Amino acid sequence: MSRPRKIELLAPARNAGVAIDALNHGADAVYIGPESFGARAAAGNSVDDIARVADYAHRFDARVYATVNTIVYDSELMAVERLIHRLYRAGVDALIVQDMGLLRLDIPPIELHASTQCDIRTPEKAIFLQNAGFSQLVLPRELTLEEVARVRDAVSVPLEVFVHGALCVCYSGDCQASLFTTGRSANRGECSQVCRLPFDLADGTGVVRIRGKHLLSLRDLNLSAQLSELLQAGASSLKIEGRLKDSLYVKNVVAYYRGLLDNIIDNSNGKYARSSAGKCHTVFTPDPYRSFNRGFTTYFAKGSSGAGAMACIDTPKCTGQPVGKVLRADRRFIAARLDAELHNGDGLCFFDGDGRFTGFRLNRVEAGRLFPATMVEPPVGAVLYRNSDKAFDDELARDTSTRTIPLDFILRPLAWGVALDVADVQRGVSATATIETDNLPVSRSPQTETRRNILGRMGGSCYELNNFKDNLGNVFLAASQLASLRRKAVEALEVAAQSSRRRPLRRAEQPDAAPGHKNMTRHANIANARQFYADHGAVNIEPAAEVKKPLEKAPVVMTTRYCLRRELGACLRTPQGRRYKAPLWLVHGSRRFMLDFDCKECRMHVIAVK
Repeated sequence: MSRPRKIELLAPARNAGVAIDALNHGADAVYIGPESFGARAAAGNSVDDIARVADYAHRFDARVYATVNTIVYDSELMAVERLIHRLYRAGVDALIVQDMGLLRLDIPPIELHASTQCDIRTPEKAIFLQNAGFSQLVLPRELTLEEVARVRDAVSVPLEVFVHGALCVCYSGDCQASLFTTGRSANRGECSQVCRLPFDLADGTGVVRIRGKHLLSLRDLNLSAQLSELLQAGASSLKIEGRLKDSLYVKNVVAYYRGLLDNIIDNSNGKYARSSAGKCHTVFTPDPYRSFNRGFTTYFAKGSSGAGAMACIDTPKCTGQPVGKVLRADRRFIAARLDAELHNGDGLCFFDGDGRFTGFRLNRVEAGRLFPATMVEPPVGAVLYRNSDKAFDDELARDTSTRTIPLDFILRPLAWGVALDVADVQRGVSATATIETDNLPVSRSPQTETRRNILGRMGGSCYELNNFKDNLGNVFLAASQLASLRRKAVEALEVAAQSSRRRPLRRAEQPDAAPGHKNMTRHANIANARQFYADHGAVNIEPAAEVKKPLEKAPVVMTTRYCLRRELGACLRTPQGRRYKAPLWLVHGSRRFMLDFDCKECRMHVIAVK
């Protein structure tokens, strides 16, 4: 029988506290941004804090990945080189990177993972990155299950796929909308989220067909129902998006996916295994619908047909769950027919008569009468949504999960004393502690249960007693002697675990790796990696948009698999496509974008026009 494939649940960490919460709720690995060069500029952390996370994670054979996934300018190369050495010394297990220039620096042999910013749309691109020395590939969110499987067939390194969280409307790494409109580059971790803005939609005749809607704002991804299919397609690392999310969000979502994955693994007949050790003791019922979301979509996991709505065009904010309808409202209270129990402090919201999304904090609720903290008057018949669940958030704010490693103990006699064997089956390590004793007196009562209780007192550590075998017989051993044996055995086990842990080395770069074509355009985001691509056969190398500025007069600033025509029921392949005369324009103030529809590839290009 082949060895089980290890499955990784990968969680985001805004800071060290969130990282530790993610691990306690079941993450096999966390990804966290250092103080600079991470694709979330607002989520940087000191190397000392990352070292603290690594020390905690490694107790459970869990891993820590540092995101060094911006493009890097020539003037910054020495700084990023120094940072990588510091991260390696801090115990980081791998770097998630975008810029190939890092492979020409003097860096330690740390594993490299190819960021989703590398835009790995094809098996050929995956093969290139594997041959270039990457140990894990983060695939685009847009890929279908069949496309994931085709990449899996082409490479041998693990594939990482997003399963939950916010979606970028553009292929990651290939969006210059923020750079073009604000000068802030998404490839530098400074995205201004142009896609979340409200736009007017004008057609080729100049008529405004839609006003003030968030036409590029996607719902959040939720592939919880497709986990088994993702694993069958070849995904090994399941990634939750959210390095700007707080601890409450991460606790809830990680615990939810941990439960689903454990069920799949336990019923896989040895096909899959967890990639870290430990057992999580979670004291709440996770529910992703009760944390921030813009509504959910499976995006393109099973193709566009039957996927339903992909965008949240009415608002880019969290709408939450519907909880009732407004019956009437005045300046004193809102009368509503409620479908859920509400609590003082809940956040409620609705769409007003003009389609604006409006929210309020609930001061108190009495028999269907809602008393807002600040008075609002929603229209009769408006649906009320709860986008902040006070009771649930209060529950999550407490200590909601601990993680322990089960140990098996065997207590046995020696000719000159007593031995305690301890085994950690999950991590595959064991140790033995002994004490010298004189002749032990015979006990008047059975001792096994008493010894189990004493040996099981491991409070404050990450261990718990699982199986206990008592071969000592009916003799008396003092509680202090048992406690000493336990302490010495656990200390020896920790030494054995640390000495047996090996950090994987970076894969060797193959000299015959080829980028797929000799002409590299600005879409390859080459800021300082000219030598790397030249070494692999590229001839014409156009610099990244961040270096080349200014862009051409009417550049393609987004390429999306999301099609606005399809979303609005006006696909050009259907008769309804005639509803909107080409070309279509998105307008937000002075910003104008022309939409070009590539029906052959089923893609949409967003072209910026000054």
